[in-house]
Amino acid sequence: MAGLTQRTSGLVQRRTEAIRSAAADKERESAGEEDEARRGEEEDDDKGDSKETRLTLMEEVLLLGLKDREGYTSFWNDCISSGLRGCMLVELALRGRLQLEACGVRRKSLLSRKVICKSDAPTGDVLLDEALKHIKETQPPETVQSWIELLSGETWNPLKLHYQLRNVRERLAKNLVEKGVLTTEKQNFLLFDMTTHPLTNSTIKQRLVKKVQDSVLEKWVNDPHRMDKRILALILLAHSSDVLENAFAPLQDDQYDLGMKRVHTLLELEPEKESTKPSANELMWAVVAAFTK
Repeated sequence: MAGLTQRTSGLVQRRTEAIRSAAADKERESAGEEDEARRGEEEDDDKGDSKETRLTLMEEVLLLGLKDREGYTSFWNDCISSGLRGCMLVELALRGRLQLEACGVRRKSLLSRKVICKSDAPTGDVLLDEALKHIKETQPPETVQSWIELLSGETWNPLKLHYQLRNVRERLAKNLVEKGVLTTEKQNFLLFDMTTHPLTNSTIKQRLVKKVQDSVLEKWVNDPHRMDKRILALILLAHSSDVLENAFAPLQDDQYDLGMKRVHTLLELEPEKESTKPSANELMWAVVAAFTK
C-alpha cells in the first residue's frame, strides 16, 4: 500500500512538473513574441512610420508630387493619375490581397497574365477596398495593364466606365489631412476656385524624401532583391508618376548624379527576368512592365 501511494505521489509530481514546464515554455514564447513585436514597433519608430503617420504607396507618391506651399500637383503632370492606380495594385499585392495567375507551362508574359483576388479581407483603406471589390467581382479577370486603364477611366467601353475610381487625388489628400500631414485651403485662380492641400507637417515629408534619397545613396545595396520591396516599389512608381525628381532636387550635384544613375540602373532591369527570382513579387514587376513597355 505504501508502495502504491509512493508511485501515485511520484506520478502527480511528474505531472505537476510537466505542467509547470509547459507553462514556462508558453511564457517564454509569449515573451519572445512580445519582444519581436516591440522590436518591430521600434523599427517602425526609427523609420518615422508610427501608426498615425504610416502612409500607403499612393499617399507617398502624391506627397512627393504635391507642391509644399501651393498644395497641388503640377498641371503639366499627366502621368500621376495612372501612376496612382499602379500604386493601388502594388499596395494590394504587398498586403497579400492580389496576385497574378500561374504562368503556366508555356510561361505567359507578365502583361498577359490575369490579376487574381487572393484575399478579400478589408484593408482599412476605402480606396484600396473599392479597387479590391472591383477586381474580385470581375469575371473573366483582367490583366494589370487593363486594370490601370479601367481604374483610371481610360476605356472606350461604356459598360466598363463604372470601374473608374473618381477624385483619387482629392481623396488621398483628405487622407493625408486626417493624418496631420496636409491642411485644406481654397485658392482663387481667376476663373474658378480650387481646393488645395498645402503641407502642414514638413517632418513627415522630409522623412519620406530622405528615405528615397538614402535608398540609392547611403543605403544602396546594388541588388533590387535585397532592397525593401516597399521602397523599391516607391522608387519605380514615383518615377512612373513623374514625381521622383522632386525627391532628388535638394541634393548636391554629385549626389544627384549618383542617385539618378542608380535609379536608372533599377529602371533598366528586365521585369520578366526579375519576377522569376526568389521572393520577387510578380504583380509589382507586372505593374513596372506596364509602365515601361
